[in-house]
Amino acid sequence: MKVNADTQMNDFSLSPYGDTEWLLIEEGADSAREHEIESILAIANGYLGIRASIPEGSRFSHPATFAAGLYVKDGTLGPTFAVLPDWLQVEVTVEDQPLSLEAGRTLEHRRLLDLRQGILWRDWQQQDPSGRITRLRLLQLASLADRHLVIQSVAITAENYAGKISLATHLTPFDLRPADKAVADRAGTLMRVSQTEVAVASASELHGPASSTAMRQGDATRANGERWSWQISLGEGLCLDRIVTVFTSRDVISPAKAASDHLDFVCARGFSTLVQAHVDAWRLRWEAADIQIVGDEKAQRALRFAIYHLIAAADPVDEHVSIGARGLTGEAYRGHVFWDTEIYMLPFYVLTDPPAARSLLMYRYNTLQAARRRAKAYGYKGALYAWESADTGDDVTPQTAVAPDGRLVAIRTGEREQHISADIAYAVWQYWRATGDDAFMVAAGAEILVETARFWASRAEFDHDGRAHIRQVIGPDEYHELVDDNAYTNTIAKFNLERAADAIATLEREQNSDWRLVSRRLGLTGKERLSWQALAAALITGFDPATKLIEQFAGFFQLEEVDVAAQRGSAIPIDVQLGPERLRRSKAIKQADVVALSALLWEQWPAAVHEANFRYYEPRTAHGSSLSPGFYALVAARLGDLAFAQAYFRQAAEIDLSDNMGNAAGGVHMGALGALWQAAVFGAAGLRLQENGIALDPHLLPGWVEMVFPLQWRGRLLHIHIEADPRQIEIAVEGGGDLNLAIFEGPSCLAHTGRRYVSRGEQSGWGKWQEVCR
Repeated sequence: MKVNADTQMNDFSLSPYGDTEWLLIEEGADSAREHEIESILAIANGYLGIRASIPEGSRFSHPATFAAGLYVKDGTLGPTFAVLPDWLQVEVTVEDQPLSLEAGRTLEHRRLLDLRQGILWRDWQQQDPSGRITRLRLLQLASLADRHLVIQSVAITAENYAGKISLATHLTPFDLRPADKAVADRAGTLMRVSQTEVAVASASELHGPASSTAMRQGDATRANGERWSWQISLGEGLCLDRIVTVFTSRDVISPAKAASDHLDFVCARGFSTLVQAHVDAWRLRWEAADIQIVGDEKAQRALRFAIYHLIAAADPVDEHVSIGARGLTGEAYRGHVFWDTEIYMLPFYVLTDPPAARSLLMYRYNTLQAARRRAKAYGYKGALYAWESADTGDDVTPQTAVAPDGRLVAIRTGEREQHISADIAYAVWQYWRATGDDAFMVAAGAEILVETARFWASRAEFDHDGRAHIRQVIGPDEYHELVDDNAYTNTIAKFNLERAADAIATLEREQNSDWRLVSRRLGLTGKERLSWQALAAALITGFDPATKLIEQFAGFFQLEEVDVAAQRGSAIPIDVQLGPERLRRSKAIKQADVVALSALLWEQWPAAVHEANFRYYEPRTAHGSSLSPGFYALVAARLGDLAFAQAYFRQAAEIDLSDNMGNAAGGVHMGALGALWQAAVFGAAGLRLQENGIALDPHLLPGWVEMVFPLQWRGRLLHIHIEADPRQIEIAVEGGGDLNLAIFEGPSCLAHTGRRYVSRGEQSGWGKWQEVCR
């Protein structure tokens, strides 16, 4: 702890980013929306996440800090996200009266999330009951440059009075252990979460005018607390800078010592240096991930909001954690990991941050043993991944839940929503296809493909007609349970089986010496590979060539028609309106199911098939899941139905920003944010990944004049610039070797690194690629 009475007050030379397209601003204090705002404006760095609660506390706030992969047992509900201490509380008193939004009159109150710099700002001007006006400005960040580091700065100004201002900070332990001696010379705490130790150390530096007098004292009313009191003259102010370090026994043997030692190290670097390193780290990530939209300010802000939270959720150096359904922003779904990560989020990381994508897949590899145990427990071979996963990879899906109408209902997804194993296999293949990371494939990816293929080989059943079936499952449409031959499940399982066979053949051919040992350990034979290919060919997919429709599951076309579209604006969900029995007999579906196949496996069918199925299933989809609108936007854009694409893009964008599902208080919807990014890149830009490069088929949404974004493909960095009028695609290539650039079903060219290429729209399509000089 250091108090500088002779230094100038921190003048916040760092300010919010100047372009308002990078800022989310919440004006005023709305107690009814407080929990929602705390989720939306949360800060995180993949290791720690901190909700944007009010530092001095409020009866309306729900402060929480989360550490990735850290869970506690919650009775019969199983593991749930551990809520760590609210170590960023700062209480301000003026002449011994607490400064509070609930006492006196609020003259100004603004919280601002600076997406570009990854900083939460707060401006607050409060008139207390005695008429004194105090201004507070706060900066708060979870460092992206140093994931064990949290920084806070609070500046306070006495605007119309002279008198005593006091500041109090504290760290609140929630375990029975006091701070270790190693961190006792500073504010610190050591606690235990299940079997994990968490250590927090904190140092503060106080700046104030030389004319003022400061007094520092311990605060006996609070654990590990400190209090400072200053006599301030009219118009003067002071500033408190705080540095907090966090380590757990998941990271190091002695977290208390690590937190203390690291605090010494970062304090020696200086507060402003630490803040600048964080800002620089965000700048680099934005350079690799930003999507620029000209002509649609709402879409621009929504995409940057999505990208911000996706960046903030991932830790590329920890292969034992994944991203839960609400990231590090809230407690909904108890922090559990679903298929959302691999199907909806992973493409963003694959194409903008491959190390983060690899780390997320390694989490699945490191939980493969749990998946093997689960398959065995159900009487199958191979690996059946958990529908809801936490730290160990064992299934932690709750057994029951309370329905919207108050009924207690059984949750069967944990047992029967088995497409999760093929979803993970799909993600492994897409990562390998886009990165060419053979080392990952040999060390981990191929084993995931093999063991999930073995699961499907034991799960499917051959009938007397020689066709194969997967019975009694739950597909993505969770309104219909225990169905046979769900199209999504069977088709993604077929993909799993085929790609496992392909991967083995490729590794045997190209990585023979390294692969031979792995193959021997897994007991692979050529006969097994051929059996997967035969099973894949025999699986029922529900496709009818005559109508071009894919039946969602056996018997779906015979169910009752209901007017789902008419019910979408209702405050009562359609599953509650219809009731469980009629819902099961109806064609109402919860979310993209067959349409999800169009989003994931476009090349499997011609455009006419995607068109037919989109038109059939769109009016029957209730979008009862946040995952659904983004994929509908993607598919509509690829079909060129820009009105539908824009409507669904807006709906996906507003899930958090307008809380249009009413549950953002539990954290932002990470899968929906990933789907929104995919709707822009795979839908509006029409990106396809190919074996030798990329192809584009742009359908920019109404109002989008230009779209600019980077992506990575097998060590190359591509800068893509699409213009609507006149139609033009320009791509600059950096790094790596040559690759193929193509317009989908149009011209292609062999592109060289360091060069720039352009294709211009013509009446008959797109013109040939031309190299341009700049």
